[in-house]
Amino acid sequence: MNRASALLGLQLQSIPLRNAGDLDPGFQAAIQGGAKALVTMEDALVVFLRPRIVALAMREKLPVVGEFRVMSADGGLMSYGPSLIEMWGQTAGYIDKIFKGVKPGDLPIQAPTKFELVINLRTAKALGLTIPEALLLRADEVIE
Repeated sequence: MNRASALLGLQLQSIPLRNAGDLDPGFQAAIQGGAKALVTMEDALVVFLRPRIVALAMREKLPVVGEFRVMSADGGLMSYGPSLIEMWGQTAGYIDKIFKGVKPGDLPIQAPTKFELVINLRTAKALGLTIPEALLLRADEVIE
């Protein structure tokens, strides 16, 4: 993200969340730093705080881009990342092989094979944003 933002002339501001108490001060720091959007890197804490993150962002009219579909489903503007359902299927395949006697260390490391772009048009409308038709056509899912 640092390389891409530099190429686009954008400045990133990292706001680490170590616990739920970091959210409000971190969000205020982002606003005071001139944030124009939020990008989340989802972990268990961000997933837990997702409704609050979206609510705070909507109050400030900031689009939220997440890593997984659930961020868009819960009101984030869009998400792009690996399909959790696809990854769960890969996990099931691994578990099946292990139950059949394959040693876990003998299994190859697998990368996600399906990535999905999800766009929430309700959120775009609430933020006064127009999503280009070309991007909508590329989306795996558009929430209306």
